[in-house]
Amino acid sequence: MILSDIIGYIASVAMVLGYMPQAIHTIRTRNTDGIAMPTFLLMGLGAACFAVQGVLIDNMPLIITNVITSLSSAIIASIKVYNDYFRKAR
Repeated sequence: MILSDIIGYIASVAMVLGYMPQAIHTIRTRNTDGIAMPTFLLMGLGAACFAVQGVLIDNMPLIITNVITSLSSAIIASIKVYNDYFRKAR
């Protein structure tokens, strides 16, 4: 394993561990009041693009990290849409 792979895996773990507490908190509490929708949409788009790039250059740390973060962003964005548009309609 070369140094760039090791750094990539360390970055992957750091990114996922840094992102997951917000995702887990939002999924558990369903509280999205403090979340800016454009931020999560752009973060999700960026993560999806990085995942595609990882596939294109065959970089497993890039793929794993960004698939996890793009799925988390999609879940949080879905909860946010539900809270902002459907819950307020009641």
